[in-house]
Amino acid sequence: MTARTHPHNAREIPEATVARLPVYLRALSALADQDIATCSSEELAAAAGVNSAKLRKDLSYLGSYGTRGVGYDVDYLRYQIAREIGVTQDWPVVIVGIGNLGHALANFSGFRSRGFRVVALLDADPLRQEEVVAGIDVRAFADLGEIVAEHGVAIGVISTPAHAAQAVADAMVSAGITSILNFAPTVIAVPDGVDVRKVDLSIELQILAYHEQRKSHDHRAAAEVAR
Repeated sequence: MTARTHPHNAREIPEATVARLPVYLRALSALADQDIATCSSEELAAAAGVNSAKLRKDLSYLGSYGTRGVGYDVDYLRYQIAREIGVTQDWPVVIVGIGNLGHALANFSGFRSRGFRVVALLDADPLRQEEVVAGIDVRAFADLGEIVAEHGVAIGVISTPAHAAQAVADAMVSAGITSILNFAPTVIAVPDGVDVRKVDLSIELQILAYHEQRKSHDHRAAAEVAR
């Protein structure tokens, strides 16, 4: 398992814990929206869908923010996690590929509320470049380097067809983007120092189909035993 260095005290945080921190942040934001000022580790764990022992261990990598007998201050812990994962600042993001998925991503209001600002929408199709999506003009893909330099973009989102994804990733890396969120249904190769997160909706559905098939099998097996 890889680990990441804590930006404030050089402690290392396991990658699995890093992956859960945004889940805790979302749960804390939901509690704050309900005007809940404090919560126990059990309450926060239930809201995040993890067990409380795992949550306490994860938060121990950040420091001790809980008070025995009182629990966690929701707003304070929310800030500490947001600071840890870097979303107390405003991250400029570019989205490449403005088809149906690109439109949906551009209109996703959760980006801004979670510390991300879409500064440009890019597409290689001249017809797409005549569109305005979520109040943003769709620009030519050729403008990528200029936009990255102008806005200091470090994060790029790929929502193109699979066959175009690698070329888009190469261009992003050449322009200076060092983190990529890939929605294209293909694996992309990037050099060391560039982080890639892949979101494949069809794979997620196939995993659910597997679990549904297992449940159906178990149900039939139980019915056979009951006869």
